[in-house]
Amino acid sequence: MIQVSELSHHFTIGKKDTYKEIPVVQHVNFQVEEGEVVSIVGRSGSGKSTLLHLLAGFMQPIEGRILLNKTELTAMNEEQRAQFRLQSLGFIFQNFQLLPGLTAYENVEFPLVLMGIEEQERKVRVDEIMERVGLTSVGPHYPNELSGGQQQRVGIARALINRPAIILADEPTGSLDSETEKDILMLIQSLNQKEGITFIIITHDEAVAQAADRTYTMHDGQLIGGERL
Repeated sequence: MIQVSELSHHFTIGKKDTYKEIPVVQHVNFQVEEGEVVSIVGRSGSGKSTLLHLLAGFMQPIEGRILLNKTELTAMNEEQRAQFRLQSLGFIFQNFQLLPGLTAYENVEFPLVLMGIEEQERKVRVDEIMERVGLTSVGPHYPNELSGGQQQRVGIARALINRPAIILADEPTGSLDSETEKDILMLIQSLNQKEGITFIIITHDEAVAQAADRTYTMHDGQLIGGERL
């Protein structure tokens, strides 16, 4: 499902004549099988969020190869990666990243609008997803009218709306209280078990890491571990 080979990335700082390369991801290799839940833990600044953004195609690596469901993401240009992400991936953000001027319903619907899906089909799909994640009653409300847990559920519904085989999640419980965190974790586990969705989850949360099939540790840009639990 996911195959990463010799993936490396760095950022540059300073002016043109004195710039310095700061390695962030260094020669990362790993595979994720269909239907697995894989967590990646590590200190802030270890490179784990950068790795996830590379897997999502938000960034192009300096070197290396990413295959997602037999599609080579690293062979695409920026526009092609955006289109692939829209149609084939789900991404859950730590801070929700909902559009404040749209209702919960409209936030979930928005990817389908970008895909050109007709209104009748959009309604069927959004209603189905909103019910699945327990959000039917909050559809007309704007993000600032929702709790943190409700906002994250909207983010999960949005990630599901294009029916992806793979969901990438960046600290999906990081902004939530412990009780809401349990609810979101149970929802992720349910989606994995019932829908067979493959998850890669960046987390600081021990409970989330322990719920995964395998856990990697990111340290100084390198990925270690990953043994099946």
